[in-house]
Amino acid sequence: MARLSLQFPDDQFCFSTQLTVRITDINAANHLANDSMISMISEARARFLFAFGIGETRHDGRGIIVTDLATTYKAEAHARDLLLFEVGVMDFNKYGGDIIFRITRPADDRLIAMAKSGFVFYDYPNARVVRMPEEFLAKFPKVNLID
Repeated sequence: MARLSLQFPDDQFCFSTQLTVRITDINAANHLANDSMISMISEARARFLFAFGIGETRHDGRGIIVTDLATTYKAEAHARDLLLFEVGVMDFNKYGGDIIFRITRPADDRLIAMAKSGFVFYDYPNARVVRMPEEFLAKFPKVNLID
């Protein structure tokens, strides 16, 4: 099976936030556990959307739903490590796109992980995928729309 490789253009990152690895995020091998990394990626995504004034759900019941997540690990992180999550968007289509992440440890500039989270806009009351709102697309003018 081929290994997953994630590489993203530097100019796609438009937000950053820091999170600290908690002792409860550590697994039996004494490093950041996969499930905790996924939770941290989710928190970074929520902070990113909030910073751009985007609710994960709106008053009309429409919102964003995650369709997939890919993560590649490059180095271990440990309890109390401060991690920098750089976040961006790319590969928009008429229904959604990708939120991308570069996770580093500023203390030694070590790349910890790369991740990509696919998303679509979703009408929760009617349980169906819907078109990306124009106001969302307008927040990211550098991202090309792919048909």
